[in-house]
Parts: sequence; structure tokens; C-alpha cells
Amino acid sequence: MGTLVEESFRLSHQALFEQNLDVVVKISELDRQIDRYYRQIELDCSTLMTLQSPVAQDLRLLSAFMQLVRDLERIGDYAQDLSEIAVKLVTYPPHDCLGQMAIMSNYAQMMLAASLVALAELDGDGGKRVKQMDDTVDDAYEHLYQILAYQRNIPGVIEPFILLALVIRHLERMADHATNIAQRVSYIVTGHRG
Repeated sequence: MGTLVEESFRLSHQALFEQNLDVVVKISELDRQIDRYYRQIELDCSTLMTLQSPVAQDLRLLSAFMQLVRDLERIGDYAQDLSEIAVKLVTYPPHDCLGQMAIMSNYAQMMLAASLVALAELDGDGGKRVKQMDDTVDDAYEHLYQILAYQRNIPGVIEPFILLALVIRHLERMADHATNIAQRVSYIVTGHRG
């Protein structure tokens, strides 16, 4: 599921910043697969909780997994939303801050990758490293929001500015979900919320 979410995020980046709209259909297909995994994993965890009466550590693991897969599923949803925004944005001239947004997207993708590595390796310290990257994404969001919010003398329609504001908001939320994943891994390993 994590691999599919990473692929979806990578493709949404291509759609937005490379204007590769051929990937939009692929992202929709990936989203359907991600949703199927999400429902199955959630069902499997619920079944284990109900039928196996897990002890404290196992219960912590199952509940963390249920929350973690929800974070993954949300990142996949945002990737699909970004691809739909890319379809609308392609009709407008590119904004000067797209390069900075692409960097923000790259950071959020690195955060997701680091979170998934932490999960695969059950690395309890992964949450701290991902949280540091999240601060960078949050700063980028604030900076880009200021640029978009205080734009003056806008010729024509304001739709591209609204869409770009949605892009940075979605990227910021994707980074937050990646942070949640890493922190849930820390909780699984240590039993402490970070």
C-alpha cells in the first residue's frame, strides 16, 4: 500500500510540475487500489482485535496500524486531488512560485519515503527525523501562502491562485500525514507518543 501511495504522489508531482497529464488516469487507478488495501487492512485489524483478544502490546500495534493506513489512504486521496488540479492549471500560464512548490512537494515525498522506511525497519527514531523535515514543509507553506495571498494587480481570473493555494495546502497536509506515520511507528516501537 505504501508503494502505491508513493507512486501516486510521484505521479501527481509529474502532473503538476511537468504538465504530464497522461498520468492522471494512472493516479485514479492507483487510488482505487489504495482504497482496497485500506479497507482490507482495516478489516483484518478489526477482525484480529475482535477474534484474538490481543494483549496490550499487540493491541497497540493493531490500533497504530489502523491509524497509519488511514494516513496513507489520505495521502493517496490528496495525490488524486493534485492531479485534478493539474488538469485545471495547465490552461494558465505558469506562476513564478511553481519551482518553490515543486521543492515543497519533493520534501513531502522524502518525508513519506522516510516514514515508510521507518515502518519497514520499525525504526522508533524515524519520527524525529520526519518531524524536522515537516518543519521545512510548514515554513515553505507559510512563505508560499504569503506570496499567493498578497498578490496584487491580478490580470484576468483568480482561479489559478485559488488552485495554487490548494496545491500548497494539500502538500502541507500530505507532509503532516507522513509525519503521523513516522510518529505512529515510534509509538509501535516505544509505546510512547512522540
